[in-house]
Amino acid sequence: MRMIIAIIQPTKLSAVRDALRDQGIDHLTVGDAMGYGRQGGKLASFRGNEYKVDLLRKVTLEIVVNEDALEPALEVIRKTALTGTEGEIGDGKIFVIPIADVIDIGSANRGPHAI
Repeated sequence: MRMIIAIIQPTKLSAVRDALRDQGIDHLTVGDAMGYGRQGGKLASFRGNEYKVDLLRKVTLEIVVNEDALEPALEVIRKTALTGTEGEIGDGKIFVIPIADVIDIGSANRGPHAI
């Protein structure tokens, strides 16, 4: 089992969620995040004055999948989260972390059956 942590643009959340659902992945956790990477923020304007916005809004997705669903899920997230035709700086990152065990609190199922 692996946990996918995807940090994406908020405008891409619905499309990524729908694409994952089409792949049979119907469970995920979504959270708001703020941060920056190589783009280092952006310039904004208010009443004619420019100022730097250091922390940009992002959305974090957390998804636990079995090994056989990992690569299809990663590809769907990567392709769907792109902005433009080839992607842009700031589109996000995907992290993959091994999961030792999962326990469903309600049913007490463990391992892959708990996902």
